Amino acid sequence: MFTSALLMAPAEGGGSGYSSLIFLVLIMVVFYFFFIRPQAKKAKDLRKYREALKKGDKIVTIGGIHAKIVEVQETTFTIEVEDGTRFRIEKSAVAGDATDQLANQQK
Repeated sequence: MFTSALLMAPAEGGGSGYSSLIFLVLIMVVFYFFFIRPQAKKAKDLRKYREALKKGDKIVTIGGIHAKIVEVQETTFTIEVEDGTRFRIEKSAVAGDATDQLANQQK
């Protein structure tokens, strides 16, 4: 109801076009700094983390599997879970470091 009252309000003067353009640009800037930029930074940090992983590191996959890296290939890891079972996963399937999650659980 309030928005329909705003839409029916008469435009005041010739500066109305510029003010709406400035408002639109301001909204785009806010979206960039609060949504797009932090997400891009997080993705960049995760990509660096995945590239730095090496044999023996403990990881958690995006599926929630806790494992240790046994072998590193160009685009994949071979991981080993607790009972000795080995899996080959894509590097993009690594969600994070298992030691960080274990430290948070102990606090």
